[in-house]
Amino acid sequence: MSDIHYPSGVRPISELPRKSEAKKKRNLKIAAGNRGMDFETEINLTNDYYKELGLALFTKRPTPINVVKVDYSHGPKITEAYFEAQSTTDYNGVYKGRYVDFEAKSVHSKTSFPLSNIPKQQIDHLKNVLRLRGVGFFLIRFASLNVVYFLPAQYVISFYEEKPRSSIPLSEIQKNGSLVSMAYRPRYDFLPFVDALLK
Repeated sequence: MSDIHYPSGVRPISELPRKSEAKKKRNLKIAAGNRGMDFETEINLTNDYYKELGLALFTKRPTPINVVKVDYSHGPKITEAYFEAQSTTDYNGVYKGRYVDFEAKSVHSKTSFPLSNIPKQQIDHLKNVLRLRGVGFFLIRFASLNVVYFLPAQYVISFYEEKPRSSIPLSEIQKNGSLVSMAYRPRYDFLPFVDALLK
């Protein structure tokens, strides 16, 4: 029996991955990925859209790190570092002449937002922002429900300090916040809710 010569780039069926194996590999990539990072990417795209139109300027605040050790054997690679300071919130910027500061959180729960997701320094930071007449809020994504809510910082701060329970129920978020519409551009149009806080 003679060998079969396949055209360049074509593999025999016996060498192709089985559907179940290919699907499993795709699922592993999704499971291992940082789902919060997907949310962050979409917010960054929204912020880029607002900037392009000259509506607002919001930027992602970098987390300050102190580099201790760098490996230069195969190009510079940080091998040891630590956080220099506790982070405040994810984003800050300017809208209609007012300072704006907000935090983006993604949760897998379908029923509530755990307060343990908010470090105390974020609450303290947002309290200072509001005291100085800045605008503060949270964008909370319920990943399994594929919905995003806009929640004013004042409400979250009050709930956090009173702690009637360890998490904010979704029903309370729906009552005290706003469902953010999702589209292609902008991905999450939250400026109308910022307008309401400016009044």
